Amino acid sequence: MLDTAGAIARKELALFFGSPIGYLFLAAYLGVTLFVFFWGEAFFARNIADVRPMFEWLPILLIFLSAALTMRMWSDERRVGTLEFVITVPASAWRFVLGKFAACWLLLVIALAMTVPLAVTVALIGDLDWGPVFAGYVAAALLGAAYVSVGLYVSARTDNQIVSLILATFGCGVLYLVGSTFVAELFTNEIGDVLRSLGTGARFESIVRGVLDLGDLYYYVSIVGVFLALNVHALESHGWAADGSPARHRARQRVTALVALNFVVANVWLAGLNLPRLDMTEGRQYTISDATEAYLAQLREPLLLRGYFSAKTHPLLAPLVPQIKDLLREYEVAADGRLRLELVDPADDPELEDEANSKYGIRAVPFQIADRYQASLVNSYFDVLVQYGDEYEVLGFRDLIEVKVQGESDLDVQLRNPEYDLTRSIKKVLYGFQGGGSIFDSIAEPVTFTGYISADDRLPEALVALRGELDGVLAELVEASGGKLATEIVDPDAGDGAVALEIADRYGFSPMAASLFDLNTFYFYLTLSDGETVVQTALPESLDAEGLKRSLEEGLKRFAEGLLQTVALNAPAAPNPYMQQQMPTPPGNQYEDLREFLTVDFDVESATLDAGGIPGDAGVLLVVDPDNLDEEALFAADQYLMRGGTLVIAAGAFDVTSTGQSLMASRKTTGLDEWLAHHGVTVERSLVMDPNNSAFPVPVRREVGGFSFQDLVMLDYPYFVDVRGEGLAPDFPATAELPQVTVAWASPVDVDAERNAERTVRTLLRSSSGSWRSSSTEVMPRVSETGMSPFSPDGEVGANTLAVAIEGRFDSFFEESPLLAEAEDTSDDASDDEETEGDDAEDAEAEEDAGPADIGTVTSVIERSPESARLIVIGSGAFVADRTIRMVGSADGTLYSNSIQLIANLVDWAVEDQALMTIRSRGHFNRTLPAMPENEQRVWEYVNYGLAVIAVLAVFGINLQRRARRRREQAAWLGEAA
Repeated sequence: MLDTAGAIARKELALFFGSPIGYLFLAAYLGVTLFVFFWGEAFFARNIADVRPMFEWLPILLIFLSAALTMRMWSDERRVGTLEFVITVPASAWRFVLGKFAACWLLLVIALAMTVPLAVTVALIGDLDWGPVFAGYVAAALLGAAYVSVGLYVSARTDNQIVSLILATFGCGVLYLVGSTFVAELFTNEIGDVLRSLGTGARFESIVRGVLDLGDLYYYVSIVGVFLALNVHALESHGWAADGSPARHRARQRVTALVALNFVVANVWLAGLNLPRLDMTEGRQYTISDATEAYLAQLREPLLLRGYFSAKTHPLLAPLVPQIKDLLREYEVAADGRLRLELVDPADDPELEDEANSKYGIRAVPFQIADRYQASLVNSYFDVLVQYGDEYEVLGFRDLIEVKVQGESDLDVQLRNPEYDLTRSIKKVLYGFQGGGSIFDSIAEPVTFTGYISADDRLPEALVALRGELDGVLAELVEASGGKLATEIVDPDAGDGAVALEIADRYGFSPMAASLFDLNTFYFYLTLSDGETVVQTALPESLDAEGLKRSLEEGLKRFAEGLLQTVALNAPAAPNPYMQQQMPTPPGNQYEDLREFLTVDFDVESATLDAGGIPGDAGVLLVVDPDNLDEEALFAADQYLMRGGTLVIAAGAFDVTSTGQSLMASRKTTGLDEWLAHHGVTVERSLVMDPNNSAFPVPVRREVGGFSFQDLVMLDYPYFVDVRGEGLAPDFPATAELPQVTVAWASPVDVDAERNAERTVRTLLRSSSGSWRSSSTEVMPRVSETGMSPFSPDGEVGANTLAVAIEGRFDSFFEESPLLAEAEDTSDDASDDEETEGDDAEDAEAEEDAGPADIGTVTSVIERSPESARLIVIGSGAFVADRTIRMVGSADGTLYSNSIQLIANLVDWAVEDQALMTIRSRGHFNRTLPAMPENEQRVWEYVNYGLAVIAVLAVFGINLQRRARRRREQAAWLGEAA
C-alpha cells in the first residue's frame, strides 16, 4: 500500500528535478527568503539574534509557493486525459493522492532545509536560541503540508493550471486572513480569539515562539486530513458512471463528509482540554518556572488574579490579550486551588468598573484606532490586578509590554516578560502581607541575641538607663517569638578579658568612648546570630526603648524569609525640575530608572552616608556614582561592611557630561581611592575602550526640499563596552542569565592578589581581548573621512576587568572613629561661643534641656568584618544612569534594561533570594548582535547568498548522480535480458 504511494512520490520528484521547474522553485524560494531577511526586515539594523524575520513571512510566502507547486499535479492529468487511467488502475485513489502529496511536501521540506545555513549564520554571530528555530521549522513544514493539501484538492477540480493557481491562492489566503490581525481587530476580543484559532498564520506564530502545543499541531493535521479526504472524493467522483448507483454515491459522500467533520470537530474538542505542550525555548520561557511555583506554594489563603480586558482595544495589543489570558490560566493550574482567576470586561459590569477606578486606580486608557471608514478613540482596559489579603499590585499595559521601534510607523509590540512581571507582583503582595504580622512568623531557625555590654559602673549615665530598657524590650521580644529568640548578656571586661580579645578578633569589636579624649571606655554591642550569620544592630540615636526595639526588629528582618528586603541606595538625587530649568549647565547623572526598577522587587530607601543614615535592616548598600566622599561617609560605608553587609560600589574614574552638542570627560574624585586600595582594589585612572561595543546615537540634521529633518546615526563608540559571552562570569548567579551588558565609560578594576589572598575574588565583567586603556578626556564619537572608526589602540591590548566581587573577612580602614573628632570639634566651637556670649542663664538652661541623654557621640570602630562580608566594585557608575540607558536603547529602538538587571541580580545574590534572578533577564529583544563593521556584515550576507547557490547546485548534482545510476541499472537490466 505505502509502496505504491512511495513509488508515485519518487516519480513526481523525478519529474520535478528532471525539468527546470524544481530548481526554479528552490531558487525562487531561497531568493525571496534571503531578500526578505537581509533587505525587507534589515537583519543587521534590527540587531536581534534570531531568525524570526524569515519565519514571519512564511505564512504568506508559502501560499504562493504551494499554489505554484500543486497547480499542475491533477489538472495536467485531467487535461491530457490520464486521470481516467489513474482511476481505473487496480490501486486505491488515496494512494495516488498520498503519493502526490508526499512529493510536493518533500520538495517543500527540501526548500526549508536549504535555509538552515541562515540560522547557523545567526548562531555564529550572536547568541541564538535554537528552540524557536526548531519549532519554526516544524511549524513551517506543517503549514506547508496544509497549503499543499488545499492546492492538490483545487487542482483535482479543474483541468486549467492557471485556474488552479488562482483558486489555491485564494483558498489558502482565506485560511490565513481569517485569523489575521487585520480581520480580528474588526471584532471584539472574544470573537477575535475564535478567528485567530481558525487562522493558519496565528497558529503559526504560536508555534514559532518556541512552544509545540498539541492543539496547534493537530490543527494543521486536521486541514491536511480534510482536504486529502476531499481530494480522494474528487478523484473517485470523477470516475462515477452517470447510470451508477445514487445510493452508493451518497454513501461515499457521507463517508467523506464524516471523515472531514471528525477532523474539524476534534479541534473543538481539543480546545477545551488542557493539552500537553513542549516548551523548546532556552530556559523554558513559556513554562511556569520553579521560582513561580515556589512563591505560589507559600500562599496561605487564595490569591486573586483579575484581568481587566476590554472587548475592543488597540490593534497592536489585541494579539497579546489571549497570550496573557493563557498565562493567567497556567498560574491558576499551577497554584492548585490557592489562586482565584477572574477575566472580566469592565464595560459589562459597571460596579466592577467603579471598584477598579476608585479602589485600585485602574482606569481605561484612550487609544486612537482607525478602520477604513473612520478614525476614532476607544477607551480600553489592559490591566492585571494581583491581590493578597489587603495588599495589591496593578500591572498596566505599560508594565507588561515592550516596544521595538523599527521605523517611523513600524512598531513591534510584544509581552515583555509576563511571568516575571506577574511573579514579582505576587512576591511583593505576599511579602507585604506577611510583613504585617509578627516578624517571628517569617523566621525559620532560632536566633540568639548576644549583648556585649560592660557593667553599669563603666557605662555613661544615659547608657545605664538604656541598659535597663534593654531587659524589658528583650523580654517582650522573647515572649512574642514563641521560642525562636534566646538572649545572652556578656561583659567583655569580666574575668581576664578573654571575651574582649575574642570579640575583637572575631568581630572586630573595639572599646567604645563617648568623646575623643575620654579615657573611660566601655562595650555596648548588640548582635543577633542564627549560628551562621552574625548581624550587629546599631544603637538608636534616641537611646530609648522604642528606638531599641525598632533597631532589634530591623536586625531580625535579616533572618526572616518571605519579607521584602531593604536596599539602601546612595545615588545622586534628581534635581528639582524648576531649578533644573534655571541651571546654566546640565545636571549630572540621574538614576531614577534604577530606583524605579529596584522598587519593583525591593524596599528601596535612600541612604545618606553618615551616622544613622543607613537603615539597620538594609541587606545591601548601593553606592552609585559617589562624588568626593568625606571621612564621615567613608566611615559609614566602612562600618556597614564591617558589620557583615554587602557593599556595592559603582564608580568610575571619570565624569562624562554633555554640554550642547559635545561630550566632555573630566577626572572624578570619588573619595574612595585610598579606602579601596586598603582592601586591595584599585579603580584605575583610565577608560576602557573596546572594539566590541554598542553603537552611540548621534543626531544628524539633513535638508530636503527646504525642510529640515533630524536622523539618528549609529557610530562605533569603543567607550560603550559590550560585555557578553565569556566576558560575563558564567558560574556566577548574577551574570549567568544575562545575554549581555553595556558598560559605558568604564574604568578598569585591578585587584591586588596578595591583599585578597584569603578572600574569594570573582571577576564579574571583563572586556574583550582586543580592548585597551586610554587616559584621554576626548570622548566625543567621531568618524573618519572613509566612514571607518578612527579609534585605534594606543596602548597595551588585552582584556580588562570591569567588575569584581570579593567575599571574606575585611579589616577596617579606620583606626579611630572620625565621628569622635568631629564631635570634639563641634564641642570646642560650642564652648567658644558660650564663652563669648557669657550668658550663664542660657548655659544653665541648655544644660537642663540636655538631660542625662546628652552624652556626646557614642561610637567605636569595628575593626574586622565576619566572613560573610561582601564587596562588589564596578568600574562605572554612568552605565546605569538614565541618559546612558536611553542612549544605548535608542540604537535598538527599545528601552535597554540589562545593566539595571545586573544590579537587581547582585542584590538578589546578596540577600540570598535568587528565585526571580532566573527569570528576570527574559525578553524578546535582549539577544542583540555584537558590534561589527559594515564590511563584515556584507561578508556574512554574501556568504549566505553563496551557500544558497551551492545548495541548489548540490541538489542538481545529486539528481544527476541518481539519474546516471538509474541509467546504469537499466542498461545492466537490458543487458541481462538480452
